[in-house]
Amino acid sequence: MRGLSARTGPAGRATKEWKAGSTAVAVLAALGLLLAVTGCSTGGSGTRDEGPAHVGAVPSTTPSASPSPTPKSVDAVQLVKDDPKVSLAVKRDLKPCAADEYPVDVAYGNLTGAASDDVVVNVLTCGDRVGIGSYVYRPEGKRYENVFADEQPPVYAEIDRGDLVVSKQMFGKDGSVADPTGEEIITYRWSTSHFTEQDRTRNNYSTTADGDTTDPSSD
Repeated sequence: MRGLSARTGPAGRATKEWKAGSTAVAVLAALGLLLAVTGCSTGGSGTRDEGPAHVGAVPSTTPSASPSPTPKSVDAVQLVKDDPKVSLAVKRDLKPCAADEYPVDVAYGNLTGAASDDVVVNVLTCGDRVGIGSYVYRPEGKRYENVFADEQPPVYAEIDRGDLVVSKQMFGKDGSVADPTGEEIITYRWSTSHFTEQDRTRNNYSTTADGDTTDPSSD
């Protein structure tokens, strides 16, 4: 009998230990299931909160840059016709060349430091497009003020790096437009309330023996 009890004793203890181990595993499994359910809840901080990043666009808190202002288009013909500083001779010659196409060249740019662009208007003849008047209009609120005028033809005004550049062709004694003898270029710069002359360059056209002109040379 002792031999039998000796064999069954350890077996009984092993059975008790196995039952105890099974109970512990069951408890751990139940605890793991509880944690998994808690982690998947919408209010928890488990694996759901660590999912993939949102693909949609994220609103930016930085304001986008404003588009660059475009030059305001003006009716240059009406501007010249309504200008009391423009001579009657220029207004009389300002007529359509074809249909409603007037011989005017218009340019916009910063010449006077105004809030918006200044307007440069050149009035030309229809046939040979000789400049008969050049004007600069400065924006003053909703209107434009004439701050420069040159009506000694031929004349043409342009904007060059913030300066007003006026070109004038010179002619011989006969004054033929088809035979210029040179060109004078005058640079003006805005100073407080008016334009002041900054530079003046004269280029003489060299004449060859057969009467053709070559490139201008600085005087």
